[in-house]
Amino acid sequence: MKKKITILPGDGIGKEVTESGKKVLEQIADCFGHDFIFDEALIGHEAIEATGNPLPDETLTKLKNCDAILFGAVGHPKYDNDPSAKIRPEQGLLKMRKELGLYANLRPIKLFDELLEASSIKPEILKGADILFFRELTGDVYFGERGRKDNNDTAYDTMIYSRYEVERIAHKAFKAAQTRSKKLTSVDKANVLESSRLWREVVQEVAKQYPDVKVEHMFVDAAAMKLIQNPKSFDVVVTGNLFGDILTDEASQIAGSMGMLASASVGDTVGLYEPIHGSAHDITGKGIANPLASILSAALLLDISFGLKEEADTVIKAVEQTLKEGYRTRDIADAKTPHEKVLGTEVMGNVVCNQIRMLVSVDQKANA
Repeated sequence: MKKKITILPGDGIGKEVTESGKKVLEQIADCFGHDFIFDEALIGHEAIEATGNPLPDETLTKLKNCDAILFGAVGHPKYDNDPSAKIRPEQGLLKMRKELGLYANLRPIKLFDELLEASSIKPEILKGADILFFRELTGDVYFGERGRKDNNDTAYDTMIYSRYEVERIAHKAFKAAQTRSKKLTSVDKANVLESSRLWREVVQEVAKQYPDVKVEHMFVDAAAMKLIQNPKSFDVVVTGNLFGDILTDEASQIAGSMGMLASASVGDTVGLYEPIHGSAHDITGKGIANPLASILSAALLLDISFGLKEEADTVIKAVEQTLKEGYRTRDIADAKTPHEKVLGTEVMGNVVCNQIRMLVSVDQKANA
């Protein structure tokens, strides 16, 4: 298989973790006989510094002419500390989602047994949790009308959804539920918000086309509580942009660290794959960032964009074996982890690549 992959390192630790994600993709290509052609482009703070634009036209052209995108992160303290800044790194991410039609963000929350103790939640509550979030990406308060009035003393952001936006992500979520346990939870705030009432109304209509899927509707505050209280009660969850942003970050505690969570942003064209953590400038350049979320994002890329299920499963098994052998980055290590098993970003990526080689070698011998 020959495919073109654009790497968007972005800002902060994005550069460090995507390097490991790329290495894994190169290893898969080598072991399975694929031809992956890599290109790189600017986005975020790095793009602003170089061009004055958080998403340069050159970058957008590359993204529209590739088969998949592996993305790092955007953000910089310079903008966090200046609310008045007109140009911001995050604008590049939002524009990219809009321009590429990336309306569905998939975030699998699957806990590796080896990391049960890494979470602040009791292991007996966590064990067996396996949730797939569908977060709508192109509507809600992030894209609604916003502004200031009353001499700048009043600010507003409009939460807005159109029927078609809810329909298309609902269909993706229902189809995924059909391949899992046939249970779907739709999260909204329909007791207060008109946009949520439309959301619930549309999900109920779409549900009629999937009679084999059991649907429950839950208010976002109740969902936030239950996610910690009983995460195993969820399977597929579909929700809006703002609620999904908050709930999936909360769900990172189920996996023990945001450094373990991958995501895919998809629509009807090219797919974008990224770890859910941010640019983390407090640890940038120290070589201690956890690359496993980027590596697991590469696995999603192989599966969803390229249909390479065996290759994707090999990456996941390699990560699992790495954890079984006791290797950790600082964010998922504990007092029991031997010092020599606590690895930096680059070395952790290399260990996963070695595991891939060994797994493929064993399979080849077994099939010889």
